[in-house]
Formats: sequence, C-alpha cells, structure tokens
Amino acid sequence: MTDTVPDRAEITAALSAQWDELTRLVDGLDETAWRTPSALPGWTVFDVIAHVIGVESLLLGEPTPEVEVSGEHIRNDVGALNEKWIAALRPLTGVQLLERFREITGRRLKALAETGPEVWAEPVPTPVGMAPYGRFMRIRLFDCWMHGLDIADGLGVNTDEGGPRAENAFPELLPAIGKAVVKGAGAPDGASVTIETTGPVRHTVHVAVAGGRAAVVENLDAPATVALSLPSGLFARLRGGRTGADAHPGEYAITGDTELGERLVRSLAFTL
Repeated sequence: MTDTVPDRAEITAALSAQWDELTRLVDGLDETAWRTPSALPGWTVFDVIAHVIGVESLLLGEPTPEVEVSGEHIRNDVGALNEKWIAALRPLTGVQLLERFREITGRRLKALAETGPEVWAEPVPTPVGMAPYGRFMRIRLFDCWMHGLDIADGLGVNTDEGGPRAENAFPELLPAIGKAVVKGAGAPDGASVTIETTGPVRHTVHVAVAGGRAAVVENLDAPATVALSLPSGLFARLRGGRTGADAHPGEYAITGDTELGERLVRSLAFTL
C-alpha cells in the first residue's frame, strides 16, 4: 500500500480537483468569514489556505519568509515553518489570498505535468521518511483533502467527502494504524481488530497483534476480537485529531470486546 509508487496522472488529477474544491469552499467569502476559526487550533479558514500556499510555494523553491512566530499550537520546527508562511500572508485580504492560491497551484500543476516518471519514482524526504516523490504527492493530496474538511467544518458547509480525491487520500490514514491498536488501545498479543468505514469511502482493514506489535493483514484466521464500524468522514476526523469519540455518540458501532473498542476509538489520532 505504501511501498508502491502511486499513478502520476491519477494523483495529479486528484490534486487539481482538490485545489478546485478548496477554491469552491472559499470563493465569495467576505472578510469576516475568511477569519472564521477552523477545526485546527490557532488557524482560521484564511490560515488553512495560507498554509497550503506555503507548502506548495516551498515545493516551487520559494524561500521561507523570515518572520517571528509564536503560539501554543506551534509544537515543533515543522509547525514553526508552516506558521511563518501563514504570518507572512495574513496582511492580505481573502480575495488577494485566493488569487495567490490560484497562481501557486497553477504553477504547481504545470510543474507536476513536467515531472517525468524517473523523478516521480525517486525517493525524497517526506513527512513519513524517505519515500517516492509520487507518494509525497499523495501525502500532499491527503493534507489538502483533510484541510478541505477543516474549512467545511469551520464554515458549517458541505464538501464532497467521497470520489477520487478521497479514495486517493484515504490510504494515508492507514499505515500507522497498528500504533493506535497496540500503544493507544493496549490490545494484547493474540488480539485482532477489524475497522470498517461505511462510506462514502468504503474500506476494511484488519490488524493482528503478536509479539507486542500490530500488523495490517489481508485476512484474519478467526473473527476479530473487536470490530469498529464508522463513516469514513468520522474516521478521518478522528485520525486527524479534529474531534473525539465522545462528541459522536451513536455514530460508530463496536462489536466484540467493547472495552478494547472504546479505547481504540479514543486512540486513533495521529499526525503526519
């Protein structure tokens, strides 16, 4: 799932569509709406778009602005780097920011169109370590897809949470799921977990625990110790730390070891 190189045309098309969706979500907002708090601590809707601009600008080789930043939501060097771009862009109006967003993403799409297959497959530094450039672009899609949810939730509007954008972004929610099962939920050796997302992205993942480690497996030899079923949008928001299980009673179902399941649904959050 993570070792193969994603299809370049498919990921590029999904990125383009996701950037179009981000544009749709904010186009026409007045200045007050642009400054609406998002689901992310310390960031408004404006800041989320500014963050995407910052990352894509870095990928175009533009230098990071030299500005002082601070805030409780800045937890590491990457967070500080992100915040520098946001701080530098905050004086713009929303209309100006959207114009900058369109210009930057247009340049990025041109660059991606000119990226050859050898470069697409070349290992590069990514938030998950060295990985093919194509995987990095899938991570970029995932990041932008999650931020679409952040903006929609902040504004109280709908965004299409299924389709090719979501299907291509969704795999980035899964590689570290074993850590949530063992370290987060405390699943013992011999335990097994099935997580099923019911839609709009339908996916089933099985995890088996042995030797104090959890591994994603194709199938289980016996019924899972615990099975968790929930909508894909809720799974994404829980994995992204945007919300907690206690805010969604009745929106997920647990069968089998309910105590383990309740610990698991409260241990899903991770960050890339």
